[in-house]
Order: sequence, then structure tokens, then C-alpha cells
Amino acid sequence: MRITQLDLMNFRNYEGLHLVPGPGTNILYGQNAQGKTNVLESIYMCGTARSHRTSRDKEMIRFGEDESHIRMLLERNDLTYRIDMHLKKNQAKGIAINGVPIRRVSELYGLVNIIFFSPEDLGLIKRGPAERRRFIDFELCQLDKVYTSHLVNYNKVLGERNQLLKDIAFEPSLEATLSVWDQQLIRYGTEVIRARERFTDRLKDIIKDIHSNITGGREVLEISYEADTGPEEFADRLLSRRDQDLRLKTTCTGPHRDDLAFMIGGTDLRKFGSQGQQRTAALSLKLSEIEMVKQLIGDTPVLLLDDVLSELDTSRQTKLLSVIRSTQTFITCTGLDEFVSCRFPIDHLFEVEDGTVTRKNETAEESAAESV
Repeated sequence: MRITQLDLMNFRNYEGLHLVPGPGTNILYGQNAQGKTNVLESIYMCGTARSHRTSRDKEMIRFGEDESHIRMLLERNDLTYRIDMHLKKNQAKGIAINGVPIRRVSELYGLVNIIFFSPEDLGLIKRGPAERRRFIDFELCQLDKVYTSHLVNYNKVLGERNQLLKDIAFEPSLEATLSVWDQQLIRYGTEVIRARERFTDRLKDIIKDIHSNITGGREVLEISYEADTGPEEFADRLLSRRDQDLRLKTTCTGPHRDDLAFMIGGTDLRKFGSQGQQRTAALSLKLSEIEMVKQLIGDTPVLLLDDVLSELDTSRQTKLLSVIRSTQTFITCTGLDEFVSCRFPIDHLFEVEDGTVTRKNETAEESAAESV
């Protein structure tokens, strides 16, 4: 799987961009606020139909313009796919695959498997449960369209049930309709829990080996899925907590309260791990994500690294760079020191300056070789 072409029009600070990336490592370097992350954001949009930075499409449209276009060409299993995305200030985005408009965003999921890694992800372990649930959900939605459907329906029903709980406070007779929403919540929630359990069971074996390799065998990382309720107990638990739900006017039970635990030698890294342990566990998690996608789809995902190398020490940089050699990767950075110090070959180099991307391949490779 690899991206062969990216075209932008009026996207962020790009009036126009025609980029032909290579199959290996594509490095975009330049000073801050020049547009490096915007390139990664456009790729992420084509895979997920959303930005990793904003929930408002109009913020991605170039200042002074009313609409923006992204076009990405993708090769996968000897087939070529074209993804077109049309962003408008005051309308919903339009998405087409091979020139055919799609009706639901979920139709896009899984066409291109993307793993995004930013400095913020290094704090995944110490932040709240919502961040770790989002990690699980994002990967599962790319890998399993059935899961996407169950999750969307669960969140929709959860929202309706929570609104009903608020309405009951003003009109108690509405409580008679609560069981209708309960049945649907249990139906979809049970499937969400089971899929997350399967995901974690597969992930924990992968991450144990990767983390051991990163730490030189000094630490054994164990992860486990902390479900608020098991799939078989969901119905009884929801009913037993109905009075609490009515009192608090929100649903207190379900997979929207789940978490992912990270343990080393019986220590919960979320609460008691050192910053170094937390960051190493987060790196292990991202590397495990790459390996898991490879196993499940029989292909390599597209990896986006947004200025993350500067946040890692030399040892962790080397571990990360050694893993991505067989994966099409887009890396943003302000300089090339990390690659020179790690003796990492530079495949395709692009300089980004004020919304202009210039290929610097030949001279950069010669320069890097001389420096090494």
C-alpha cells in the first residue's frame, strides 16, 4: 500500500501543491509554520475524512477562499484508487472514490490504513481514558467496517438515552420508554465490547515483544482491556444502575467508560509510571499498531510522523526508524540531524517553505552520505 500522488488546492496555506512521494521514507523538512504538518493533515483527511487538529472543515480552507480540494492517488493490491475530497465553508464535505460520490464516511474507512504519530501521542499513557478508547476505536474502524457500524449506532443510541434521562426529570412518564433505548444500547454495546476484547488480546502479545526489544529486555509491558462491564453482564448492570442514571441524568454503564491498562511489574504506568516509562510504552504501542495492521491486512500501512523524532532520545529514534524501513512513511522535521546521527538513509527529501514544497533528493543524499 502506498500513496503515489497528492494534489492540494486552497488547503491551509497551500494555493496549489502537486506532490509525488516515493515508496519509502519521505522527509519534509523546514522551519516551523511553513506547511509541513498541513501535508500530513491532508493525507490523514483522505483516509479518515477528518482532521487530527480541528473538527471544523472551514478552518482547513485557505484564508480568503470558499472551498478546498484534496486529491490522493493510492496503489493497493495492484489496483489504483483515487480519493477526492471537497471542503466547503458552509456545507458538508463531499467525498468521492474513483469519481463515485460516497454517501457515508464509513465507506472510506479501510481503503487506506493510516497510522499517525505526533508528540502528543507520547502522552497517551498518562492522559485520560477517553484518549485510549479513541486509540482503540480509530484502529478498529479502519480494520473492521462492522465495528464501525456498531460503534456509530452505539454512540447515537447513547446520546438519545442521555437526552431522555434529562427529559424524564421534567416529564416522569417518559421513563416507560427507557427500556426501548436500553435494548438497543445493549445490542450495539455488547458487540463493541467483544471487538475491543479481541483487539486487545491480539495487541498484548505484539506489544510485549516490541517493548522488550526497546528496553533491552529490562522491562515486561503488560496491557489489558478494562471493560466497565462484560458483554454478558451488560444488560443486568444497566438495569441495576437505572436509579443512578436517572439521578445523574446520564448513562453510567457501558463501553463508553472503558479503559486500557499498562502495567510493568505490577505498577500501573497510567498513575505511577515515570515519564520515561510512559513515553516508551506509548512508542511501543504505536510500533505495535504498525505490526498489527500488517498481520491483519497482509500489507503495510501508511505511517505519518509529525515532528516526533525531536521528542525521542537517540536510542528510541533508532528503534523507531529501524521499524519503518518497509513502510511508506512521511516524516516532518526542522532538520536532518536525527537521520544523520542514526545513519538512516534518506530516500526522498522535500523542503517546505511558505506553502511551497521543493524536492531536494540528490544533493541531500550526497550531503547526508558525506556527513556520515
